[in-house]
Amino acid sequence: MGKSVIAAQMYTLREFCETPEGISNSLKKVREIGYEAFQTSGLGPIDPHELKEIMDREGLTMCATHVSFDRLKNDIDAVISDHKLWNCKYVGLGAMPGEYSGSKEGYIKFAKEISQIAKTLKDNGLQFIYHNHDFEFEKFDGKTGLQILLEECDRSVVDFEIDTFWVQAGGGDPAQWIRNVKGNMKVVHLKDMVMGRTNGERKRLMAEVGEGNLNWPAIIDACRDIGVEWYVVEQDVCQRDPFESLAISFRNLKAMGLE
Repeated sequence: MGKSVIAAQMYTLREFCETPEGISNSLKKVREIGYEAFQTSGLGPIDPHELKEIMDREGLTMCATHVSFDRLKNDIDAVISDHKLWNCKYVGLGAMPGEYSGSKEGYIKFAKEISQIAKTLKDNGLQFIYHNHDFEFEKFDGKTGLQILLEECDRSVVDFEIDTFWVQAGGGDPAQWIRNVKGNMKVVHLKDMVMGRTNGERKRLMAEVGEGNLNWPAIIDACRDIGVEWYVVEQDVCQRDPFESLAISFRNLKAMGLE
């Protein structure tokens, strides 16, 4: 790729994407907002060929996916076939299963297992990426789970998909963690954090990119420094219409100088 591209993570719109018709309508709206790319996650059942027809019709590129760990372990041939059909290089895992995340030994075991899967993907021209939440910032023997993954994964085949909100929620510095995975990240997840109130109670909320308190100049600089290709907007929980939230984030990122 010659330039970075802003993409929409469809998990943001999952409640509108439970049927093929809903997926089609949602992707059409995503393109109308101005996005030229998207990441699949949280979509309802749809034939892979039908999804390909929809994205081609709307002029959209699928930049990455999130696939279940079960499919990666037990249905890898179909995963590879689907991604080649979609011309989508990046095969993502949204989170490790809970049974791995309670100990240092669990992280090491997961790192070994996912490295084997990632090698199979790499051998077929695809790239595995791992998406963090906040739980990976629990420490074991003085090291966070995410650091253990970095050290124990085969980084010749395993890449990462740092999520800015979840790094901040875990007590980390998003810009620094982006730099920590230099050489192993081409897809980043962007979401902001703000303090707000729900039912009168003060809470930490997800916000549109640029509408919260994260240090976006530092985050964008770090992404540029390590060569991120895809800037994926995700907002798990929106305080307004999710399409409007995606539009706000898109406009703000454009104003920050992203393409």
